[in-house]
Amino acid sequence: MHKHDLKAELHQLYAPSRTEFTLVEVPELAFLAVDGTGDPNTSTAYREAVEALYALSYAVKFAARAALDRDHVVMPLEGLWHADDSLAFTRRQKDRWRWRMMILQPDWIGAELIEECRTQVARKKDLPALPLIRHLRYAEGRSLQILHIGSYDDEAPVLERLHREFMPAAGLTFNGDHHEIYLSDPRRVAPERLRTALRQPVRPIDTTGS
Repeated sequence: MHKHDLKAELHQLYAPSRTEFTLVEVPELAFLAVDGTGDPNTSTAYREAVEALYALSYAVKFAARAALDRDHVVMPLEGLWHADDSLAFTRRQKDRWRWRMMILQPDWIGAELIEECRTQVARKKDLPALPLIRHLRYAEGRSLQILHIGSYDDEAPVLERLHREFMPAAGLTFNGDHHEIYLSDPRRVAPERLRTALRQPVRPIDTTGS
């Protein structure tokens, strides 16, 4: 049985350059997702969201292999991050962040299979965030991205350069939430070696004054 690896199939989206910001077109993709607020280092809701997302994603993987004869690699955790003031990111004011944690799903995974898996997982584990998981489609369109290697808390200079230098020089402005893709498992990788794709949806700056 062929095992689909969406990281390889969407290589341009999941293997960004480490040295420069690159422009990509992100199509509409399907995710399992949970919304929440607060510091991911201390928030119980964040920990519960991540635990439930992984539990359901692995249940879906095994159910699809049995029922559909199709196998896939479970994708890495991703996060959309929002704050009313973009400086909350560069200043790492985490208590002011709102987040949507997500795991990408193959297009052949349907709502019925997901609900069957949700019921099965609920019988086996007490996961408070399990009922909060949604199956949704999300399209970012034109985006800038770069690979950050190092601690999550060391992202600020990269984001500062993106927001204050690169985007204005390229005539671009924000067009969606800051997006992070966690390509390394922080339980197994030292902070200085963590690999994180940083992505920002953008649009041209309106110079017409309208």
